[in-house]
Amino acid sequence: MRKATTALARTAAVACAGAVATAALVSPRKNDTYVDARWGKIRQHRFAHRGLHDRDLGIPENSLAAFRRARDLGFGVELDVHLTADGQLAVIHDANTRRMCGRALTVEKSTLQDLCELCLDGTDERIPTFDEALSVFDADCGGDADPLPLIVEVKTEGAAWPRVAELCHKTMDALDRHCVSYCVESFDPRVLVWLRRHRPEVVRGQLSKDYLATSAKPAASARTGEKSVRAHRQALASACTAARDAAATSMVANSLARPDFVAYKFADRTTPAFRLVQALGAKPVFWTIRNPQDLAAAETEGGVAIFEGFVPDSTHAQV
Repeated sequence: MRKATTALARTAAVACAGAVATAALVSPRKNDTYVDARWGKIRQHRFAHRGLHDRDLGIPENSLAAFRRARDLGFGVELDVHLTADGQLAVIHDANTRRMCGRALTVEKSTLQDLCELCLDGTDERIPTFDEALSVFDADCGGDADPLPLIVEVKTEGAAWPRVAELCHKTMDALDRHCVSYCVESFDPRVLVWLRRHRPEVVRGQLSKDYLATSAKPAASARTGEKSVRAHRQALASACTAARDAAATSMVANSLARPDFVAYKFADRTTPAFRLVQALGAKPVFWTIRNPQDLAAAETEGGVAIFEGFVPDSTHAQV
């Protein structure tokens, strides 16, 4: 009996230690009054996903027209920024221009001039530079009114660290040139690590979702008796993919990045990993909200909403 009790106590201690270690690993940044004050202003707004675009109105996503429409109606905006081959900043979601422009160019391997010659979705709108997009939201820094806030997603597309650092540096330089209110997010934790080291005053967020729910199915087994190198490589690749997806879903890189908020796919918000980081103090952002019912649910749960496909009846969140 005594041995059983001792074993049970040890098991409980190990479990407790594991829980504490996990919490420490994924815990966000907390107790920063400056960041909290900035977040308090950001969370009052609703954010148009890639601008307030509407194909029926001839307003493409991530276009200056979409940004102006959001601004004129009083919404914040979420937008995407890439680093081009010649070291410039372009605003477009995909790493390839085929979907939006009908011509396939890889953004990171193209010059800004190459990209700016393309038309968006059959309109006269062009791929904007980051400076052009920010100019839409420039405010009078000496005025009383706060500028409409932006959620800037930094798209690294798996680049090596020097390119990631260059992208972060140039993104921040551009933001510094404009009188805008913003926070920065990325699926790539290295962006947040860079911000933590070089611009700790910036509100930073980790983008994520339940990658395990959409992971590729394991490769089919080799024929009976077949011991091919290819089969082993497929098995190894599947294992590596599963490990990567598990790490991304659970956001273990928070140990280095220490985000202020976590932008999680709305449909995946019941994932234990997200619930844990939210319980530990991460500010929730939900993407992408596509109807008023989900908008109400997201805000009831305390989240900032990034919406698309409809125009909410109010620009301000129901906080």
